[in-house]
Amino acid sequence: MEASEIQSLIAKSREALTFAYCPYSKFKVGAALLTKEGKVFTGCNVENVSYPLCICAERTAIVKAVSEGYREFKAMAIATELPDTFASPCGACRQVLLEFGSNYDIFLTKPDMTYVKMTPAELLPLGFTPNLLLEPPNQDSS
Repeated sequence: MEASEIQSLIAKSREALTFAYCPYSKFKVGAALLTKEGKVFTGCNVENVSYPLCICAERTAIVKAVSEGYREFKAMAIATELPDTFASPCGACRQVLLEFGSNYDIFLTKPDMTYVKMTPAELLPLGFTPNLLLEPPNQDSS
């Protein structure tokens, strides 16, 4: 990806975090997901007083994309308001990111627009992937 394309995606993730509904944690997160076709889907975290019902920004963006027929992704930028560290996705989000490929770009960002680039496979090494269910188990009994 070109630098201007990355910065645009980061800016969209920063805009998405302004819509976060997080009255309990006060921890705003925004995500911008770029499909292989060039369409961008954004998401923010949406909390619930019943904490297990919360949904993260990353999963919101992915669910929006999938619900409109997109399943191949080029990149995602994730924004928080943490000034001194690159916040990474929770375990559930890492698993969902990995569901749609192990090798697209994930940009963990700071408010100053700096970023670290990773892949879903780097975020979740030895992850549980669809091919584990599609390949027959090893029947070697020796």
